Amino acid sequence: MARVVVEAEVRSTEDEEKVARAVSNLTGTKPYRIVQRGQQRILVQEGDESMLVTLRQLLRRERILDAARKLMLRGVRGNQFTFYINKQVAYAGHVSFCMPEGESPLGPIKFTVETEDPKSFIDWLATRTVDGRPIDEVCQSGYPHSARSERPSRK
Repeated sequence: MARVVVEAEVRSTEDEEKVARAVSNLTGTKPYRIVQRGQQRILVQEGDESMLVTLRQLLRRERILDAARKLMLRGVRGNQFTFYINKQVAYAGHVSFCMPEGESPLGPIKFTVETEDPKSFIDWLATRTVDGRPIDEVCQSGYPHSARSERPSRK
């Protein structure tokens, strides 16, 4: 089981509903809360791994599994990993990874995933590829390898 926290700053020049839409385009869920941190208003969604099924599908559709995997693995710290997605691109229904500062003019959407085994979780979320195809699709084509379901196994 995983705990997922998604955060996005709502800047004074932004419409809160548009920020919520950008986040929900990635998580597939709409409920959120606004948290005040000093002068910042932060939109927050929290839940389990089911919040990442939509993102998992987007990574496959956009054919960026290898890049996503590399960035997620860089973000592993102990039993969690963190990554950032461009808010404007997410609003348009796409995925573009970015740095915490400087690459997303309106600030990024921050994902923090806490799980017992981050590397195995990343194997599910950003599946390895063979010749550009997700390994679980290659398995269904007859190559021997363990296929993964739409949700990671619970430990």
